[in-house]
Amino acid sequence: NPEQRAAIHAIVDAEGFQPFLLDGVTGSGKTEVYLQAMAPVLAAGKQVLMLVPEIGLTPQTLRRFRQRFAVPVTVLHSGLTDRERLDAWVAARDGRARIIIGTRSAVFTPLAHPGLIIVDETHDASLKQQDGFRYHARDLATWRAQQLAVPVVHGSATPALETLHLARTGRYHWLRLTRRAGDAGAPPIELLDARDTTPDRPLLPAALKAIRDTLARGEQALVFLNRRGFAPVILCRDCGWQDECPRCDSLMTWHRSEQQLRCHHCGHQHRVPQRCGDCGSTNLTDAGAGTEKLEALLEKECEQVKGGAPVVRIDRDTTRRKGSLDAKLAQIQKGEPAVLVGTQMLAKGHHFPRLSLAVITNMDAGFLSADFRGPEQAAQLLLQVAGRSGRQDRPGRVLMQSRHTDHNLVQLAAAGDYQALANTLLEERRGAGWPPFGHLALLRCEAMTMAQALTFLDECAAGLPALDNVHVLGPVPAPMEKRAGRYRAQLLLQSNQRPALHGLLDALMEHARALPSGRRCRWHLDVDPIDLL
Repeated sequence: NPEQRAAIHAIVDAEGFQPFLLDGVTGSGKTEVYLQAMAPVLAAGKQVLMLVPEIGLTPQTLRRFRQRFAVPVTVLHSGLTDRERLDAWVAARDGRARIIIGTRSAVFTPLAHPGLIIVDETHDASLKQQDGFRYHARDLATWRAQQLAVPVVHGSATPALETLHLARTGRYHWLRLTRRAGDAGAPPIELLDARDTTPDRPLLPAALKAIRDTLARGEQALVFLNRRGFAPVILCRDCGWQDECPRCDSLMTWHRSEQQLRCHHCGHQHRVPQRCGDCGSTNLTDAGAGTEKLEALLEKECEQVKGGAPVVRIDRDTTRRKGSLDAKLAQIQKGEPAVLVGTQMLAKGHHFPRLSLAVITNMDAGFLSADFRGPEQAAQLLLQVAGRSGRQDRPGRVLMQSRHTDHNLVQLAAAGDYQALANTLLEERRGAGWPPFGHLALLRCEAMTMAQALTFLDECAAGLPALDNVHVLGPVPAPMEKRAGRYRAQLLLQSNQRPALHGLLDALMEHARALPSGRRCRWHLDVDPIDLL
């Protein structure tokens, strides 16, 4: 369509370094724009590096690119063996690999003849490396493109507010795809009041009826819940005791298929208790729902549908074995009636032609999050999931269960207008000095006691020179004070001037390294953190 053609011409005509934001609604044909823009680059004998946020997206991307181009295509991600990674790395370095598709670490791949860099789903938080050597592949891809003097394309239906701000202020070339490819229309999002749902019945009758009707028409439905396991907590009905992780400030999640309680933060696990840990009562129950419970409930519902229909669960628990995700996706791609149940693994980039209904549950926490990025990430996830529905010739329908249907941000997100929601969030951030209008650095510390962690951060803060344009906030205990047996505290530095902030960080690092109290702690500095929890 004309919007796609304009975007392709802009990218193909770019000379040297030029950053683009390809801002296209879900189903608008961003991948086709990538393919068309790559063609002249490959014809000129150059290489294309494409970053995707999840390993799960690489097989379908790989398949599509190999069908389109008769050039060597290679992949780089953590699921490969060391030998496979080395072979791919050497092929890219020597110029034999013409298209390199990989997750965030692929941004470091050496290229013999660079021609174009693409970052798909550029808003995704998994592009940020959160431990060890910390970096954001989105920002590093832009820097590499500048060093290599090649264009870089950031594609997303829901761009990060920092990227959107760069496009609105002219620093990125803003390419917009406002309508879906072909005749598909954007599915409306219907809000359902979920205040009456119970742990045993997490889906409303209206949602269950919509699923049954969808299967009866021979189509597919998706039920989204971003929580693994059967139930997020085991509790005592007599005294209210909850089974908590002994090493973290978090509750143990019940995985019924394994008869285990597991902490999703540190990996600690133990058997399901027979008695209450406080009063000794045997009157224990589970509360809340995870994907495993939804799968069990929906299997009973699908038995009532004529001919039956399988329930396909896709989360980290069901896709651990190599090839299991590909097998499940292949089952869905057959197009037979089915119900998909899954976490955010299902939200990104997948194309399911016969999926016409999406039911979204338990999204309220993100919109009410204490983290300033929470509403942005919740809206991105909501619209990405909604975009899986109605992508071809059949109309889509999206049902969102919420206990806060009158919340302003929930209503903006449900209206499907990401730009309007972004305007609201950007105004809030402008007033608070949060990114993109300010810059952050977070000094995190872990120690065997909270006193040790706070003492180290206090000494760090005391050694900093006073600057009018840099605010030092804290130190304070982290929102999750204890994780994996260690106590956590943090010191936040905020400034509207990046040079001033980075100048102070140099002094901070030098001072922190010289402190004796730092030797009794683990600490690190995270510049531009995306997670303050």
